[in-house]
Amino acid sequence: MDTQLLILFGAVFALLSAGSLTTWILMRRREGEPGAVLLNLRSRCNAWWVMAAVFAMTLVIGKTGTFGFYALLSFLALREFITLNPTPRGDHRTLAWVFFVILPLQYLFAWAPWYGMFQIWIPVYAFVLIPVRSALAGETEGFLSRCAKIQWGVLTCVYFLSHLPMLLYLPIPGYEGQNAKLLFFLVMVTQMSDVLQYVFGKLYGKRKLAPKVSPSKTWEGLIGGGLAATGLGAALSFATPFTPWQAAAMAGLLVLTGFLGGLVMSAVKRSLQAKDWGHGIPGHGGVLDRLDSILFSAPVFFHVVGFYFGDSMARVYPMPDWLSRVLMPFSQ
Repeated sequence: MDTQLLILFGAVFALLSAGSLTTWILMRRREGEPGAVLLNLRSRCNAWWVMAAVFAMTLVIGKTGTFGFYALLSFLALREFITLNPTPRGDHRTLAWVFFVILPLQYLFAWAPWYGMFQIWIPVYAFVLIPVRSALAGETEGFLSRCAKIQWGVLTCVYFLSHLPMLLYLPIPGYEGQNAKLLFFLVMVTQMSDVLQYVFGKLYGKRKLAPKVSPSKTWEGLIGGGLAATGLGAALSFATPFTPWQAAAMAGLLVLTGFLGGLVMSAVKRSLQAKDWGHGIPGHGGVLDRLDSILFSAPVFFHVVGFYFGDSMARVYPMPDWLSRVLMPFSQ
């Protein structure tokens, strides 16, 4: 285990301990039943404990366990997305292909790793397969919107999210064996940006940013929380391949893409007349409610870091030998 990574997780758990203790004290001092704000705060702290412990465990169990965990997250997120988008019986076989073929193969190509197929499997082959399979079912009513919904769910919940564990393979000269801290940096800055924007919005928010899409988002929350999260990113530069200014710039990129991701997914929820994607995480809604900002920040961060700081993924990770032995006989 990387000593710096252990220190970072120690700081996270210390912060969570302080938050839980503060919540407990506030609830003890309040006479009568605790208010809705305190109850919500307690449920959020409890949920963060579980999520932080699970995230720490994924980095302990190795790359195979990490990719398996994010494959499960993609499965749960996509399930929530499809649940809010009812599909006719004709699409059920298409969804079976999505959940049990397209999704596992995406993570297999990522875990292998086969970078070329990881990049094109979903946006090329899967996006061709989905409408073809739906057309073969013979259901024509709402065909375009049905296919678009399934493709959007696969793109965001599977393809975008799979870039997160792929950071473990990103070849960065002089940073070999430390990529878990890069994954920590992305998750920490993006999630803390969400929290800090919420806090600044509650304390100082007056001007709504997009009231019809997300009534709780304000300009004050975005600017205050974004600057604080950018400062946090700069402070974490010691654990990254970035200088403090570069870390601040990368954190600012995560703040922006995370905010836009949350805004887009909120617009999707509003179009479906839903407040949350699910209820699996007390105080936080569903799995997709916690991943909405990461879905957009993960692929952008992955490619920007790879372009400016990394080596060629396609050159470093061609088709693995074991996959070559399986597939090459078909080309002979």
